[in-house]
Amino acid sequence: MYKNDIIHIINNGENECVEFKTSFGKEVIESIVAFSNTKGGKVIVGVSDNKKIAGINVSDESIQNWLNQIKQNTEPQVIPEVITVEINKKNIIVFDVIEYPIKPVAFKNKFFKRVANSNHLMSINEITNEHLRTINTSWDFYPDPNHSVKDISIEKVNGFIKKIEQRTQNKTDFKGLVFLSKLEFIRNNQLSFGAYLLFVKGYCLISDVQVGRFKSETKIIDSISLNTDLFSETDEIIAFIKKHLMVEFIITGEPQRTERFDYPLDAIREIVVNMIVHRDYRDSSGSIIKIFDDRIEFYNPGNLFGGLTIKNLLSGKYSSKTRNNLIAKAFKEIGLIERYGSGIMRIQKICNELNLWLFNPLWQINEREYLNELLKSKFEIFILAIASYPFTKNTLGKLIDKKMKNELLEISDKYKISPVGEGGEFESFVLDSPLFKHKLEIKKSEKIMESENCGFIHIEEIIEIKKQEKLLRN
Repeated sequence: MYKNDIIHIINNGENECVEFKTSFGKEVIESIVAFSNTKGGKVIVGVSDNKKIAGINVSDESIQNWLNQIKQNTEPQVIPEVITVEINKKNIIVFDVIEYPIKPVAFKNKFFKRVANSNHLMSINEITNEHLRTINTSWDFYPDPNHSVKDISIEKVNGFIKKIEQRTQNKTDFKGLVFLSKLEFIRNNQLSFGAYLLFVKGYCLISDVQVGRFKSETKIIDSISLNTDLFSETDEIIAFIKKHLMVEFIITGEPQRTERFDYPLDAIREIVVNMIVHRDYRDSSGSIIKIFDDRIEFYNPGNLFGGLTIKNLLSGKYSSKTRNNLIAKAFKEIGLIERYGSGIMRIQKICNELNLWLFNPLWQINEREYLNELLKSKFEIFILAIASYPFTKNTLGKLIDKKMKNELLEISDKYKISPVGEGGEFESFVLDSPLFKHKLEIKKSEKIMESENCGFIHIEEIIEIKKQEKLLRN
């Protein structure tokens, strides 16, 4: 947030998205709740109603105390972004509030909404409608016709309850299925899709996650395959990634040494939680994480949700919409999600502070259009490895030309897999592209099959050919 932006906002005065306060108090929290229940907005502390900048004495400790007050007095808990801005040698505080995806939000059991430039108490009907709107627009709240409460682990449910009690320091009067019914994870004695994913007792087909440590594009030295409940998957993925990170021990003079990993664990945890919570579980493809020597790649099936674009996402100028409200609610209840709608910005901030590049070039790109664009741009690509039906040994080594592109599109339509292999169904290798100064030519290779539908090409000898030299040869 830049100073000139704030000055412009102050000069325009209060409106449906802006509120001024001269000091921090319960009125500030009421406005934060009102913005959360409407379209989001900014509460600017240190400015009077007539737009006069009075300023406010503030320290890091006082800001943290304010955030704790907001967190402790809102339900679901809201934690806005806080920015300190100095204008005319006076400090003002900006609370930046997003529209909350799970409504309504309460302040001391009272619900407020923003109307024009003031806060209004919500009526019983308005509260009910917001609640219904939240649960009815989320897939994971709907009944799962293929599973019942017999398919979930009561032990996992009670473990979930215990974590909530530890976080809130409050004991609940309910256990097991009764508690899930109170949260509406079970409605009319029917298990929801979300509850099944969160507490599944055994093997779960639709929660498939593959994690591998790669020494090259095709050589895997360690891997795990996960098909269990979402909480367990989150813990196991983070543990596996951490196991394969380089760690530096720093002696600071303190009794305990400091560990520094080559990737920030906070960013890794944020990415993994976002993968699990926001994945489209209706897509038949699984999630994939590939750990290389110089990077980690995270892949999730499904596009960004709610019309969100990459430009909006990276700028932070968007209204957060959650694909899986029930799953997000469960993760937030045990503290794995602290703020809605700010995960990517926190990941970017952590990476910036450590001079790391967060690279996401293909988010929300249409895969079919992308495949056409590769061929149009004269990329020469062949299939290097296969890992699923209906691909066979004959698929290995095939160039992805117009004919093969059509075959991949037909396979995608029939078997609901990615036409560019982004679900891990196959791996490709680029021999030539407009970016290359040299074309690659494979002189010696061998097809190695591990099963009927799983194999790869072992490249034994490959050479570079200058493109002008190639033209002379022809």
